[in-house]
This record gives sequence, C-alpha cells and structure tokens, in this order.
Amino acid sequence: MSEYPSTQLPTAPKTSRRLRTEDCIVVDKRDLRKAQIGAGVGNFIEWYDIGIYGYLALTMTSVFTEGMDQRTGLLVTLLGFAVSFIVRPLGGMVLGPLGDRIGRRKVLFFTMALMASATTIIGMLPTAGQVGLWVLVPMYLLKMLQGFSTGGEYSGAATYVAEFSPDRHRGFWTALLNTGSQLGFAAGAAVVAVTTMITTSVWGETAMLDGGWRIPFLLALPLGLLAISLRKRIPESPSFEAAQEKADVENTNPIFVRQNLANIVRLYWPQILVGIALIAADGTSSYTVTSYMPTYLETQVGMATVYTAVATVVILLLQALIVPVVARWSDRIGRRPVYAVAAVGNLVLLLPAFALMHVGEVWSLYLALFMVSLPSAFFLALTGAAMSELFPTASRYGGVGLTHNLAISLFGGTTPLVSQILVEVTGNSYAPAFYVMFFSAVALLALLKMRESAARPLLGSVPVVASHEEAAALVDGQDTDERIDTSTMLLAPAPTVSASHASA
Repeated sequence: MSEYPSTQLPTAPKTSRRLRTEDCIVVDKRDLRKAQIGAGVGNFIEWYDIGIYGYLALTMTSVFTEGMDQRTGLLVTLLGFAVSFIVRPLGGMVLGPLGDRIGRRKVLFFTMALMASATTIIGMLPTAGQVGLWVLVPMYLLKMLQGFSTGGEYSGAATYVAEFSPDRHRGFWTALLNTGSQLGFAAGAAVVAVTTMITTSVWGETAMLDGGWRIPFLLALPLGLLAISLRKRIPESPSFEAAQEKADVENTNPIFVRQNLANIVRLYWPQILVGIALIAADGTSSYTVTSYMPTYLETQVGMATVYTAVATVVILLLQALIVPVVARWSDRIGRRPVYAVAAVGNLVLLLPAFALMHVGEVWSLYLALFMVSLPSAFFLALTGAAMSELFPTASRYGGVGLTHNLAISLFGGTTPLVSQILVEVTGNSYAPAFYVMFFSAVALLALLKMRESAARPLLGSVPVVASHEEAAALVDGQDTDERIDTSTMLLAPAPTVSASHASA
C-alpha cells in the first residue's frame, strides 16, 4: 500500500539528490528543553481550566442557573463546556494557517494570553442571583474565546515540539505535552478539592456557592503570566525556519508550499479523515475520564464530590506517568500497533469498568477509573506525534489545527453533554461506555489507511537528529534505510563542481 493516494498528495519525482550530513538538523538540547517547557505550560493551563469547570459543574449549575430545574440547569452548564468546543475549529482554521505563515512561536504567545484572560474574567462574573440568567451570555462568550484560543494552542504546541524533536524520539517529546495536560487537569481537580475543603471549614457548607468557586478561576491569572514569560524565551521551530529559507527557491511541489485552508482540504483529505477518526476515539475516551466522570459518579453512582476529585487526581497522575512510557514504546515499534492496543483496550475494558463503578465502594471506584483511563493514556501518548506526522511542514499547523479541532469539537468536547443526554434519554447508565466503544471501533478501521510514521523525518522536512554522529550514520545508511525519501525533503542544491576541479 502506498503511503498516500497519488491523486491526493502530490509528491516530487524521485531524485538522484543524496542526503548530506549538513542537510540534517542537529537539535540543541538546551533549546529543546526550553521549547518543551514553553509549549507544555500552555497545555497545562488549558487542561487546568477544563478541570476546574468539570469539577465545579454542579456548583456552577447553582451559581449560573439559579431558578432553573436542577436537571435542566446541569445540561445548560454542560452546554457552557461544549460551546467552547464549537468554536475550536474556527480557532484552528484561523490560527493554524497563520502559524504556517508567521511562525509557531508568535501564535502560541497570542493563544496563551487570550486563554488566561478569558479564564480569569469568568472568575469575576456576577451570579444569576445577582443579575439573572443573562449572566449565561457573557459566560458562554468567554467560553467561546477560550475555545478559539485553544483551537490554536494544542495543534500549535504539538506542531512546534514535533518539529523540534529528533525523529527517533518525536513520540516521547510530543507526548510530554499530554503529560502536562494530565497534570494540568489534576491540578485543576486538586485546586477545586483543596478550595472546597478550606472554604467550607472556614466559612461553612455554602462557602463555594457564596464565592469560593471564583478562586480556581482567578488563579489562571498568575499561571498565565508565568506561561507568557516562558514563551517569550522560546526559539522558533528549526524545521519551520529551514523550510522558510528554502521555500522561495524551491516551491514547485505542493507539499513544500504553504496552502490555504481550501487547498489543505483538497490535497490532504485522506489524512484529515484518518486523523478525525483517531482523535474522535481519543477525545471521547479522554474527555469521559477527565470531564464527564465527576458528573457521572455524582449523579449516577452517588459518590461525593471530594471522593471523585481525589480519585481522579490519583488516576490522572498515574496516567501522566504512563503516557511518556507508551510514547517511547511507539517510537520503537510504531504508532499503528499502539493505536490498535488503545482501541481494543476500550472495547474490552469499558463495560466491566462501568459495572465496577456501580458497586459504590472506594476500591471499586479506583479500579474502575484505572480501567477507563488506561486505553485513554495509550491514545494520549500518540496524539501530538501522529497528527504532526500526517501533514508536510509548510501546511502542518493548518492541517493539524483543522483536523484535531474539528474532531475534538464534534466528538471530544461534546462527550459530557452527549453522554448525559444518552443516559437521560435511554435510561441506560452504560450508554456512555457504548458511545466511547463505537469510536474506538471506527479508529481500528482508520488504522488500515494510516501510514506508519514513527522515527521517519517529517514530511517536507529534512531529518532532525540528536547529534552529528547520528547524522553521519543516517547519511551512510540512506541507500538501505526505507525511512529516508529525499523526494519529500527540501534539500539545498548540491554544490557545483568546477570544470578545472573535475578534470583534475
């Protein structure tokens, strides 16, 4: 099977141009660490916000939908969570191509500032008891601003780190973004739990409703300022800079040209469909663990908020440790086998896990959450690398931004709302499990059309290596290395040999 349908992704004709050691990008380890920290802090804050909103869902229902029936109010609150994902594709469509034009670093700086500002302002909104249900309008608008910024945040961070990482270790380095995401969500849940315990012990049982809920949101301001400070110091992606330098000289092949959104869809629709299928499975699985489980356990199982928050923090910390281990494994054996393990894991483990939840004991809660979170960790380990490997450098940010955000908006961010509706409509408490299992089955089918991309140079880029010795070894073995295809690389012209030197 060819790597891409020839009618969809034009490739340059095979060339006799050979790879030279000077063509390879040798990554500076200090710059790589700075890039990882600067990019990762944004994902941490993104999931911190998701965490606090998810764990405060019932409190937010009382605060912002006062006077409504509680069931209706909960759906309205969850709609506030989902509405931020409605505009995520718009953020990806605008910020992705912009990042391909002006650089990854500048766009990531903007997304961080916008995200931190919107989260902080939510913590300053009046309550429905003070101004009525009209407060839902600014809350939804702020959630939409968060969604717009997030539309460029993860796709930009994944693109940036993938282009900065040595090819043989790209899975590991990009997976650290999702480790940061899990830690961010865990931090959000922990802040909610600690805030609840402290405020209720000092001001009484209604402390969170009386204003304690604001504290986790207002903490986004100092976190955002720290993130902005870190992002000021990160360098631009070396692969992006190399492609920019050569694009004006060698731009006849479409994979080396910055494409607009319409051309990205026209040229790369097979990769987009594969990516959407994989992210749909990833998103439904991940958001069930992080954003719906608190509500599900409280409303369907009757667990107290503090118990679910503490249990999820423990599980997410464990997930954060598993993700880079699985990613390193995928660097060795490939992305496709690990994706298959993740999808099959959901098909096998979810129904027993949901049955364990309804036992209602603390031990069953922890075991059930671990069973739900394990396949999710496998999916998360691959997301950043696999999405970046689908598209060429010139249009990577735009391609990843469109694909990831469209799938997350349609299937990930709506998971809490859709899952709750399925439970309400069907009366079946296992409906959320079946919902996730369906998308895992679709992902297995998508794997049949996915190219293996682990440890290969990114499309449209030259090899990225960790040392000059690795570059020399790669060049020496290029004739027998199936991962090296110079037709997908922007290589500098070979040096000309003068007539006198040739005759000598």
